[in-house]
Amino acid sequence: MDEDEATGRLAAASLAAGDPTGWFERLYTEAGRGEAVVPWDRDAPHGLLAEWTAERGPIGAGRRAVVVGCGYGRDAEHVAGLGFATVAFDISPTAVAAARDRHPVSAVDYRAADLLAPPEAWRRSFDLVVESMTVQALPAEIRAAAIDAVGELVAPGGTLLVIAAGRADDEPTPVAPPWPLTRAEIDAFGGAGLAPLRVEEIQDQSGVRRWRAEFHRGPIR
Repeated sequence: MDEDEATGRLAAASLAAGDPTGWFERLYTEAGRGEAVVPWDRDAPHGLLAEWTAERGPIGAGRRAVVVGCGYGRDAEHVAGLGFATVAFDISPTAVAAARDRHPVSAVDYRAADLLAPPEAWRRSFDLVVESMTVQALPAEIRAAAIDAVGELVAPGGTLLVIAAGRADDEPTPVAPPWPLTRAEIDAFGGAGLAPLRVEEIQDQSGVRRWRAEFHRGPIR
C-alpha cells in the first residue's frame, strides 16, 4: 500500500470541501480498518526530538509539556519518559483512542482537541511545547493562525521545539501535504512573544531538508 496515496486523496477531498483538517480523522479511520497507512506512524520518536532531548537529559521533573498533533503517541511517550507531566492532543478522536490503546499504562493525558481552538486553560501553560511535523500538514490559509496558536501554549520561562520539513523560498509548493516550511514560516513561531534560541537547517540521510528550531518565552517580571 502506498502510504502517501491515502493522504493525498483524503486531503484533496477535504480541502475541496472547505474542510482543511477533516482529512486527519478520515485517514485514521481508514487506517484503523486496514484501508490506509498513516505516513508518519513510526515505532520511535522523531530522531530530531530524541537527539535534542538526549543533549539535555531528564529535564521534565515538576514541569508540564504538551505535544501538538500527537497521532499515535510516539513523541508524547518519549517526552513523558523525561519526567514531564505530559498532555498530548490530536484533532482526530480516532487517533487519540488508538494512542490510548497502544499505550495502556501510559502517564500521558491524551486528548482530542483542535489546535485552532484549544482549551483556554492551556494558554501559556506548558514548560515545553513540542510541535513536530503538524503545522506543515495544514494549508496556507490556516497555517499562520496555527503557528500563533502553537506559540500561545508556551508558559513564561518555557520552551517551544519545532521540527518540520523545509523548503527554500523559491521552491514550488507541493500540491498535497506535507507542505514543507520556509525559513520565514519557522521564524513566525517567534511572533507570540517568543525569542529564537537556535534555528538549525539539517539535511537528513535521504537528502531531505529539515528544520529544528528552539524558542523561549521570558519569565514574568
